[in-house]
Amino acid sequence: MQAVFLVAGEGTRLRPLTFTTPKPLIPIMGKPLVVHEVEDFKRAGVGDFVFVVGYLGHLFKDVLSKHGVSARYVEQGERLGIAHAIYRALEEGAVSGPFVAYLGDNFFEGGVGEFVRKFAEGHHDVFIVLTRARDPTRFGYVVLKEGRVERLIEKPRDPPPGGYTLTGFYAFRDPDLVARAFRDLKPSWRGEYEITDLVQWFVDRGYDVGYAVADGWWKDMGTPEDLLDLMYLMLDGVESRVEGEVRGEVRGRVVVERGAVVEGNVYGPAYVGRGAYVGRGAVLEHYVDLEEGAVVEGGWLTRCLVLERSRLSLSRARLVDSVVGPGAFVQLGAGDYSLVVGERSRVVALR
Repeated sequence: MQAVFLVAGEGTRLRPLTFTTPKPLIPIMGKPLVVHEVEDFKRAGVGDFVFVVGYLGHLFKDVLSKHGVSARYVEQGERLGIAHAIYRALEEGAVSGPFVAYLGDNFFEGGVGEFVRKFAEGHHDVFIVLTRARDPTRFGYVVLKEGRVERLIEKPRDPPPGGYTLTGFYAFRDPDLVARAFRDLKPSWRGEYEITDLVQWFVDRGYDVGYAVADGWWKDMGTPEDLLDLMYLMLDGVESRVEGEVRGEVRGRVVVERGAVVEGNVYGPAYVGRGAYVGRGAVLEHYVDLEEGAVVEGGWLTRCLVLERSRLSLSRARLVDSVVGPGAFVQLGAGDYSLVVGERSRVVALR
């Protein structure tokens, strides 16, 4: 089985972070998000990877090779929808048998192993994963009838009651049949080839379309709030590990990576990456992730993701629910702040 990662999007809702970094390459707990996903698929027994790239696609090759990920790459020059991204992998001959197409900004509690196993052991032509979403109008929507998939609707304005949200896990048995289905599709009103229409093609022609309903949480990482939510969920599963130097105080479930120095206070769950520095007088309250080489001097951080090589001089300020991009500099005097800061940006607010 192969895993086809769909990572060509621009991530516009995550700007300014995604002006310079595709959102699947944003790190949490020391690894880019998509590397966490690749490792998840490897644990599920899948080791053959294809990446459909577009926006800043060259960065995937650079980053993934540094993390030891071997893969093939296919370019999606025009972002014409999920179904089109899948077809590009087929069109380039990168897929030769059963495969999972997977959105690179989707995460499941417990990983994808159960879904991969159900598809591998079953006889379904298509296999999808469903969940319940607070706002089903943002996603594909699936209506079931007598335990079978009956209808799929893309971003419904008025979803029929009792349906499910379609997640970013789509498995197909026969790539030639998927290519044939795609060639029958027409663009939607959004000008895209929709994954819901692709799956509906199989439903309408009587093919076996199976599904699973995710038991745990599912996270689609579209906005800074979603990114922080995912960080909270991942930190909830962290186990204490201290390999760096602690001169201050560490309490609770905290990871301090090799080369990190903690002179202030860190309260878990929290992550302090390689070469990061928590200065004397700085307090990392719960749900803080400092990535590699990040520096915090003074102040308080709560529910924050601070990306690599950023420097925070907070004095008497508290930073809450914030994402600070790589190489940024933030200097604050006093008060409470919530920020989303782009790469190499400079923010100074002294009062």
